[in-house]
Amino acid sequence: MKRLPLGIQNLREIVEGGYVYIDKTRYVYDLLHDVKYYFLSRPRRFGKSLLLDTLGEAFSGDRELFKGLWLYDSDYPFPKHPVLRLDMSNIANGTPEILEESLSFELMRRAESECISVSSGSASSLFKSIIEDLHTKYNQKVVVLIDEYDKPILDHLHNAEMAEANRSVIKSFYGILKSMDPYLRLTFITGVSKFTKTSIFSELNNLFDITMVKKYANICGIPVDDLDKHFREHIDHMSSMSDYGHVANLQEEILAWYDGYSWDGETRVINPFSLLSFFLGQRFESFWYTSGTPAFLINMIKDKPESFLALKDLEIRERSMNNFDISSMSLAPLLFQTGYLTVKEKRFVGVTESYLLDMPNREVREAFNMDIIAKFTERDDVFAETAYLNMRESLQTGDLQQLLTVLKSLFAAIPYELHVKHESYYHSIFYAVLRVLGFAIDAEVSVSGGRIDAVLELDDRVYIMEFKYAHCERDASPETKQKLFAEALDDGMKQIKARGYDGKYAGSGKAVVQAAFAFLGRDDIEMCVEAL
Repeated sequence: MKRLPLGIQNLREIVEGGYVYIDKTRYVYDLLHDVKYYFLSRPRRFGKSLLLDTLGEAFSGDRELFKGLWLYDSDYPFPKHPVLRLDMSNIANGTPEILEESLSFELMRRAESECISVSSGSASSLFKSIIEDLHTKYNQKVVVLIDEYDKPILDHLHNAEMAEANRSVIKSFYGILKSMDPYLRLTFITGVSKFTKTSIFSELNNLFDITMVKKYANICGIPVDDLDKHFREHIDHMSSMSDYGHVANLQEEILAWYDGYSWDGETRVINPFSLLSFFLGQRFESFWYTSGTPAFLINMIKDKPESFLALKDLEIRERSMNNFDISSMSLAPLLFQTGYLTVKEKRFVGVTESYLLDMPNREVREAFNMDIIAKFTERDDVFAETAYLNMRESLQTGDLQQLLTVLKSLFAAIPYELHVKHESYYHSIFYAVLRVLGFAIDAEVSVSGGRIDAVLELDDRVYIMEFKYAHCERDASPETKQKLFAEALDDGMKQIKARGYDGKYAGSGKAVVQAAFAFLGRDDIEMCVEAL
């Protein structure tokens, strides 16, 4: 079996070390012949750094390195050009001053390695000088490769002021490239996020963004069609192990866990970090998710739980999906760009494109769900996992009393300061809890009689749910609470029946369960259930 290049981002090491390599050099050929300035956004650990290294090696003049790869047999002449590569993930960015100093130090180090003499100055002026001097030294145009361009901002999204200060530094730094056009052969910039061009690249306004271009949809990641071709021996080896002998189709299970990413709504790619980690670790685990989920994403949902409701069957246009700024961050674009949502389908209204987004696979869905519920209740993952198992059992058996007990424990774990005295808040929390725990629940379901608060469908039954909130003082007497509960539950059940919410599901062949829930606050929850 070929070795697996987990964590290796160097093409030469992969080729000379006999590692598995998914040939991306056809894309490299197209990049070298299409335009001059590129931008690509992809999630972390998705192969962006290896792509840049492959581009850099294509300009090394070493044709033999590519023997056996697509580029070797093409008409590409393998000219030698100076390559200036910057990895912003290795640049300190604690403050704008540190960022500026670290950039300058890295450029001075690069100048020294090229035996170029440059005067001290700002990072931008050093960047300009080195490009000019490399052009002069080699009498060839320079290739500039910038990896993780947005790291100085993403590291500080929890602190808008610091993020903005770092943004100003890199905006000025990247802006130098526009004036360097006569000296440049190719410029390629990658990162996770896509900030609005006016906020980062207002000066460098000639970047060709290939993030959503169909031609380059599979430029990073492992195409599904290549799984069997490159990893058959590894799959067969895993299938022969006692731990996986009971799995009917291991390849399908692998795809369910790690496949599902798409940037054109048609072709799909597998998360390379997770797939390689799976084969090396010989177990199914959320490798990519646990390798560095940004806390600010979870905190955004924790602070605004209703935002989680909009993530199911989310359809947005590319402009909304790909651009965001520090002062106006929206959850959906962030989740898409960071890899927690992906394109499930591309749709057209005339010539206008829109995209249907959803979570890509089981790895992301399970880990993300459990993380949210653990953070939301400020309890650990064991608490979330236990809640999930208990809720699943209660819903599958129809024992809603057990469900109520679990809900009370979940709501009681949510800090008082997060509670809002409004029915829609409790509706959102209830929906979010079931969604993050993996249940296919739909909110605000339209029927002829109105909108059902929530519908939960299982294989053999349908739960129709209505939520009511009644304001109640924390020190209210048991008698007062009982009276408020009775009125709210009666109101909820009457609404279900009067508006004929069950009609849509009457002929489904499934048992229909009507349930009204009343909330007075935190763990003050009661329900009324009727099965049809």
